[in-house]
Amino acid sequence: MSNWQRIKSGKLGKEIFIKRALIIKSIRDWFWAADFLEVETPETVALPGQEPYLQVLDTEIADDRGQKFSASLITSPEYAMKKLLAAGCEKIFQITKAFRGNESFGGLHNPEFTILEWYRQNASYIDIMKDTEELVAHVLAKLNFSDKINYQGMEIDFSLPWERMSVAEAMAKFAGVGDLAYESLILSAREKGYKESPTPPRLPSGRGGSGESYDSVFFKIFLNEVENKFDKTRPIIIYDWPAELGALAKTKNDNPRVAERFEAYAGGLEIANAFSELLDPAEQKQRFLAEQKIRRQDGKKVYPIDEDLLAALGEIKNPCGGIALGVDRLVMLLTNQKEINNVIFFPAKELFY
Repeated sequence: MSNWQRIKSGKLGKEIFIKRALIIKSIRDWFWAADFLEVETPETVALPGQEPYLQVLDTEIADDRGQKFSASLITSPEYAMKKLLAAGCEKIFQITKAFRGNESFGGLHNPEFTILEWYRQNASYIDIMKDTEELVAHVLAKLNFSDKINYQGMEIDFSLPWERMSVAEAMAKFAGVGDLAYESLILSAREKGYKESPTPPRLPSGRGGSGESYDSVFFKIFLNEVENKFDKTRPIIIYDWPAELGALAKTKNDNPRVAERFEAYAGGLEIANAFSELLDPAEQKQRFLAEQKIRRQDGKKVYPIDEDLLAALGEIKNPCGGIALGVDRLVMLLTNQKEINNVIFFPAKELFY
């Protein structure tokens, strides 16, 4: 049964989609009140992102003369928005669609989803943390929520400030891992009984050793022993990720092994991913080249580097912070829905299955 049929029959509440519209409107209201410029960037591009763990959806377009061009659907509007920063836009936001292949058709994922991204000059990831807290507080107020909401049988307290914990603190507290260097992670994973995956080293920094990739080892521990232990009754910001896991993020001045990156969680859902933006075009190019190598090793399509983006990064003179927030997941939280398909008008499951 399609969602429109479920809504008509009363099996899926129409109020979910009314509330979704109000959430998106309140998001826009907050940014306009804070003097952000709302921008629009292409959803179909010639040069997509390089992230090795994402599957890009490719297509083809033709002009009026029949000349054909390879094209891709964006996994994020990040590249284009950074070019607008270089053009002199100081505070920008966008609510748009993004697309990723090899995603589940339901649960927490849909191949086509709604993403909110915003970027600020003269800001760091610390400023973006505060933006995120204040934005969600604004949305709650506009929907007549108190600081507390009910989600899947539990009460989530969104009162400010949110809890903050570094990745190093979380790995030590929940998994007993005190050293995040590659060799120590490998040893910890072996001691915990995790089998080594037969993948080549993948690190831009070259710290991958001769065996399994850093991200593979790290996430075995993080996903199985750390992420699922976060307090679901309070939103939490997990910050200062290993540099290997922040390919677009600036590293800390006093510790280049750590990226100025954070993820925000609420009710057990990851809702946002943010950085202090890396603005060094030479360093960014080296990271892109490393990601191309990973994609090649994994048998994935390798895309050319967006040289226009690198040129733009060199024109941005002020420090910048940016973030991607999953609108569908925020709607899930605020409408008490466990299933993403219940908050999307036409989810992929009903279109393709």
